[in-house]
Amino acid sequence: MRRAVRNSVVVALSVLWFVPTYLLLVNGMTPADKYSGSPRWLPNGFGLLANIESAWSDATLGPAMVNSLMYALVSALLAVIVASLAAFATVVMPTRRRALWFWLIYVGTLLPLQVFIRPLFSAYAKVDLYDTQLGLIIVYVAFCIPFAYFVMRNYVATVPREVTEAARIDGASWWRLFWRIHVPLSKPAMVAAFVFQFVAVWNDLLFGIALTTSPNIRPVMAALADLQGTYAGTAPPVALGGALVVSLPTIVLFFVAQRFFVSSLKLNL
Repeated sequence: MRRAVRNSVVVALSVLWFVPTYLLLVNGMTPADKYSGSPRWLPNGFGLLANIESAWSDATLGPAMVNSLMYALVSALLAVIVASLAAFATVVMPTRRRALWFWLIYVGTLLPLQVFIRPLFSAYAKVDLYDTQLGLIIVYVAFCIPFAYFVMRNYVATVPREVTEAARIDGASWWRLFWRIHVPLSKPAMVAAFVFQFVAVWNDLLFGIALTTSPNIRPVMAALADLQGTYAGTAPPVALGGALVVSLPTIVLFFVAQRFFVSSLKLNL
């Protein structure tokens, strides 16, 4: 009985998850000139390629995707490195007030991002970081560190203390212990944290529209939003076609890193 209930819940959740994806595919395939203004549940022709081409040219998605790829790769990588160092320091090293350090770092995930926009905008305008790639990278790294730290801390806590004690007895320094032992052991968690933060940066819209204005600086989600803003007359199927293209990198990344992602989640749970 319990197994049947569990399977029914899983199937129901899967269907709920699939419905928006199905609507995205069906309406993205609808030719722009045949779109009636309300969502379609059944295909009405095939205009997906034309919609993607229109979105690609109108919103200049190519350069925007390159920008987002650079932001996501650099920011997620730096955040995972910093988070790994912080997790090592607060779990393995004899650091005082570990709980305090944990909350000081993790509290960054508890505050809504909107509270940072006004001070960031003012500060960036004063130091000439507004509408720059460096400015976005700094924001994204700071945004990614708290959750990456949460993942890494939970994983590092599962490493047996005997490993650290044996290495210290053999004369290994903390720096050597981190790079030679804990980094290789923490690869699954580091990859999982990287995937999480890559997706978070790639999907960001708030910072992209608040801290940039130039098309050569804006990330892809901000460029995609322009289809319904600057190009207000753009048909919804065109925007949906662009959304399908924009979602591909994160899907590919997840499947490539799936083995590390799943093994890390098992240990963290």
